[in-house]
Amino acid sequence: MAGIASLQANQNATIDATITAISAVRDVTTSRGASQVADATLQDETGTITLTLWGEDTTRYSVGQKIRITDGWVKDFRGKLQISMGRSGKISAQS
Repeated sequence: MAGIASLQANQNATIDATITAISAVRDVTTSRGASQVADATLQDETGTITLTLWGEDTTRYSVGQKIRITDGWVKDFRGKLQISMGRSGKISAQS
């Protein structure tokens, strides 16, 4: 499994990480309608990355929780890497 430091833009990735921060939830309007979004900071032993949480996921996870992102999509947003669920990605809590 890849570490955060080895992730590159425009590829799918599976990572295990700990949530170290979650931003305030904000309301946004997209082409699909109104939704809520928050940014979570993920960390593993190699680095950090921002995870974009949408809808119910904005309140499902908490700081300090370990999660696995399976088949997430990595992109470059304003010069920083972010990971999101993309079309086929999944988030699951780890014990």
